[in-house]
Amino acid sequence: MIEARHLTRSFGGRCAVNDVSFRVERGTVAVFLGPNGAGKTTTLRLITGYLAPDAGSVRIDGHDIGEDPIAARRRFGYLPEAAAGFGDLSVWELLTFIGEARGLSGRSRAGEIARVVRALALEPALHDPLRSLSKGWRQRAWLAQAMIGDPPALILDEPTDGLDPLQQQSMRGLIREMGAGKAILLSTHDLDTAEALATRVIVMAAGRIVADAAPGELADGRGRLGGAFERLVEARAAGRA
Repeated sequence: MIEARHLTRSFGGRCAVNDVSFRVERGTVAVFLGPNGAGKTTTLRLITGYLAPDAGSVRIDGHDIGEDPIAARRRFGYLPEAAAGFGDLSVWELLTFIGEARGLSGRSRAGEIARVVRALALEPALHDPLRSLSKGWRQRAWLAQAMIGDPPALILDEPTDGLDPLQQQSMRGLIREMGAGKAILLSTHDLDTAEALATRVIVMAAGRIVADAAPGELADGRGRLGGAFERLVEARAAGRA
């Protein structure tokens, strides 16, 4: 469903993403786990077509993001890191705009807006301008726009960022539920989020994938990923991974 092949991207002579390949199928919540600066966000931007790779390719449900971007983008929803913009629009106006961009109108658009508003409990903020919202409410609004049209794949960059503990719990539950029928790729540096959501863990460090496995293959006896994560990142930093 989401397939990256040998993705490479440099900025000013520094290689941010180095020969990254993986595939995420439906029914999978693949968690990109890595420290800040590991290349997670750059990789997601390459996958969504926001950035063009220096080398490599991406296919979403069989559509190449470089050769057929419109068809590929119809197949996924995207929550960018620290989502912002459209500050003068209300949440309802943002969702209406995204619905129209996805070709929805009339009752079908209204039904989709109602569905995502209900799923994310957005009703109290529905008619408030985005710029007036707290970070947590804004994050939920931007996740809602990614869900419009019920795309078969979701690409989520730090989806629990800015949420309080109760909101994080609710968000994780929603992502876990959606993961039963979608291909979900999300990035985080939060081990708790990774442990709560992942059916697959992709650890990234210094622009490379250093592990790609089921959580049980990496976790310790208590189900924690911290030990394996630290070893993998440190080994990569030392040039051993």
